[in-house]
Amino acid sequence: MRNCILVSVSALVLTIVPAWGQAPTAKPKAKPAAAVSKGWSLPRTPDGQPDLQGVWTNNTVTPLQRPKELGGKEFYSEEEMVEVQKQQRERLALDDQEGEPAANHSGVEGAPAETVHYDHAQYGLDWLQSKISWNRRTSLIVGPDGTIPPLTPEARKRLADRAAKAKGHEFDGPENRPLGARCIAQARVGPPLLPARYNSNLQIVQGPGFVAIEAEQIHDTRIIPLDGRPHIAKNIRQWMGDSVGRWEGNTLVVDTTNFTDQTPFPGAQNLHVVERFTRVDDETIRYQFTLEDPGMWTRPWSGEMLITKMTGQIYEYACNEANYGLENTLRGARVGEMEAAKKVAK
Repeated sequence: MRNCILVSVSALVLTIVPAWGQAPTAKPKAKPAAAVSKGWSLPRTPDGQPDLQGVWTNNTVTPLQRPKELGGKEFYSEEEMVEVQKQQRERLALDDQEGEPAANHSGVEGAPAETVHYDHAQYGLDWLQSKISWNRRTSLIVGPDGTIPPLTPEARKRLADRAAKAKGHEFDGPENRPLGARCIAQARVGPPLLPARYNSNLQIVQGPGFVAIEAEQIHDTRIIPLDGRPHIAKNIRQWMGDSVGRWEGNTLVVDTTNFTDQTPFPGAQNLHVVERFTRVDDETIRYQFTLEDPGMWTRPWSGEMLITKMTGQIYEYACNEANYGLENTLRGARVGEMEAAKKVAK
C-alpha cells in the first residue's frame, strides 16, 4: 500500500469480505483443476463471443513457486487443503492481534523487511480479508518442478552487471527506483496476470473485435484486438508489451511480445507470453499462461490459476508517478547522506 491511496475509506470497506467467511472448515470448494461444468451453458456476447465480462479476482494464497519441501507434489488432497485454510485463518488472527511478523531466514514466511512495519490486517489489506480463489495446487507454476527455470549464463551475467552498476546509486534519483515505487508499472499486472497482496482484482469488458482487461492494481488497462493484426514493429517496446488475441473455440488466447527489459521480468529482453482464458462456469475462469525467452531462462515455463467472480466493482488505485511517497524516500536518502557526512567530518 506504500505510495498508494484508495479513493475513499468507504470504497475500501466495500471491497472487504470477512475473513472467517472465506476459509470454511468443511470440505473446500477448491479443485485440482477447473473443468467446464456439466449442464452449464456458456453465456455469449451479442456478437457471439464467449462472455468473459465482469469483475473478477485472482486473489490466492497459492505461491507462484512450489515450496521446496513439497518436491514434485502438484496438488494438495482435500484434507490437506482444509488444513491449509485453517493455518491461513490462524495466521490472520495472529497478524490482527500482533501485527505482521518479519520474514524468517529463508524468506518464506512473514513480510519483507521493508514492509514489516506495516500491518496489512489492520487496514483490511491482508489477502484473506478479501474473496479468495481457492485451488488445490501447491504452486501456480505447473509441472514436476513447480519453479521458474534457471537463468541462462548470459542472463546471470547481464543481471549481475546491472546490479553492480546500480549498487550505491539506488536512491540517487527517481530513475534509480523500481518502476513500482514510481507508480509506472507493476510486474504482477504482466502479462501474465499474477495475484497481488491486496487489490488483486480485475475487470473484463468486451466489444466487437476487442477485449479490455483492467487491473485494479495499478489501474492499467490492456486493449486487446481480435482482428488478426500482427504485432507492432520489434523496435517498439511497451511496459505491458503488445497484446493481440484470437478465439480458439471457447478459449480466448492472448499473445504478447514487445516488452521492455524492465518489466515484468527485469533482464528479459525478448519475453513472449501466451495466455488462455476459458470460462468454465458462472463463477470461474481458468487462466493459463506460458512464458519463454531463450536468452533469459533455460526453458519455457507455464502456470495455471482460477479467477473467481466478484460482487461489486473495482476502485481507483491512486498510485501515480511523482507521488509523495517517492519524494519522501529520496528526501530521506538525502538526510541520511548529510548525517553520514557530518560523522565523517568529526
